[in-house]
Amino acid sequence: MAAQILIVDDDPTQRRLMQAVCEKAGYPTLQADSGETALSVLQSEQGGDIGMVMLDLRMPGLGGMETLNRIKSLQDDLPVIVLTAQGGIDTVVEAMQNGANDFFVKPASPERVIVSINNALNITTLKGEVSRLKRKRDGALGFRDLIGSSGALKNVVRIGERAATSTIPILITGESGVGKEMIARAIQGSSDRARKPFVTVNCGAIPENLVESILFGHEKGSFTGAAGKHIGKFQEADGGTIFLDEVGELPQDMQVKLLRVLQESEVDPIGAKRPIKVNVRVISATNRDLASEVAQGRFREDLYYRLNVFPVHVPPLRERADDIPALIDHFIKRYNAEEHRSVRGVQDGVMDVLMRQPWPGNVRQLENTVFRGVVLAEGNYLTARDFPLLSAEFEAAGVEDGPPPPAKHEPSAAGSSITEEESTHPITPEGQTETASHESVHVFDTEGHLRSLQEIERDLIELAIDTYGGQMTEVAQRLGMGRSTLYRKLKDHGLEVKRAS
Repeated sequence: MAAQILIVDDDPTQRRLMQAVCEKAGYPTLQADSGETALSVLQSEQGGDIGMVMLDLRMPGLGGMETLNRIKSLQDDLPVIVLTAQGGIDTVVEAMQNGANDFFVKPASPERVIVSINNALNITTLKGEVSRLKRKRDGALGFRDLIGSSGALKNVVRIGERAATSTIPILITGESGVGKEMIARAIQGSSDRARKPFVTVNCGAIPENLVESILFGHEKGSFTGAAGKHIGKFQEADGGTIFLDEVGELPQDMQVKLLRVLQESEVDPIGAKRPIKVNVRVISATNRDLASEVAQGRFREDLYYRLNVFPVHVPPLRERADDIPALIDHFIKRYNAEEHRSVRGVQDGVMDVLMRQPWPGNVRQLENTVFRGVVLAEGNYLTARDFPLLSAEFEAAGVEDGPPPPAKHEPSAAGSSITEEESTHPITPEGQTETASHESVHVFDTEGHLRSLQEIERDLIELAIDTYGGQMTEVAQRLGMGRSTLYRKLKDHGLEVKRAS
């Protein structure tokens, strides 16, 4: 989903000009005629979908500079572009010092506006990635860093948060690519061991003859080739957490030694005269059915029960398809910034097909697919053409590779005027709101009383879906909400999307 832009200007003509430029480039917009209104919008439910603010500096009431300061106090990482009819060097310096990402003097060309928006969004995305990498390095990733809001993921978060409150051994199960290491890092970052060492060991990638040395360490000269003392992974993780990925791949002789470490909280480096005490939180993960491995004699039963004290199962992506739009949006933003692209989102029909895919490689496969799509994209939206490996699925679904729905407001050739008049929706004597399509949304019930906001909202969303033929990007833009919010409301109201044929 393209970032929603809040346009703040007391001049309605300027607001419509900026709206036309933004929507032609694929960015949905909201409008506010004052600083006070803008702050109210940002603190409302709609505020969570706003990805940027375009702010006029000269407004009656709460001035632009004070509005900028308050916006930054609310959301410091929200990019803001300031604009004014009169720009001086002092104004530019003050705006930048107060946190503005860019500045231009009205009237600005549409090209200049779009370049400024793209740059500000990409810089914000890169800052977010840098911040996330720093938290990962420092062992401070938390559950807020997980992408998605499906019920299945929320259940994982709920269980993980409970696990983080103790030092109990945890076994994370799930298919390859579901994000087991991310869950382990979130547990670490939410515990009292946050910002302590987090050491990852891929048990399936270690040569069998080196497993003991890598895990537990060795002394100089303890075996041929041991030219110096080596600190094992458990000692590296002392005071923090060790993550044993694919623990089911460990050889059976190492399983015995791992069991001793878990029972005694000490390691025996190869060639050492005495064991070394370690204080380590153990989180293990596997994509195997360890209970079945135990039954077949390939995994020690006593170790299994020692590791599986607190199981956390991460469901595959096909069982939490509601997370796919948010994940795709996250990956598009990330690769836009890394590859210097300007993809706004995914066409509605394409998104529907992507949400129905089984994704055997889970989040990892989805990420690589979106990465390829961003690189191949020739327009502002990812189309069926950008997913060549899924061409058969798109053909079966009848998804054609066409352009996204055109924006309803487009600037003139000079970029300085709009020909379309602002639409209004008067209340009729019968208590109905007239629309351009002559459909109606009843505001009053049969007894003359106001209907509930929830009932009116349901009818309005249903009308918008019918009016725009099920094109959800267009529906979200016209209703002034983000796609994620729209899909959540569809679920709340029990509505289904029926596309126009």
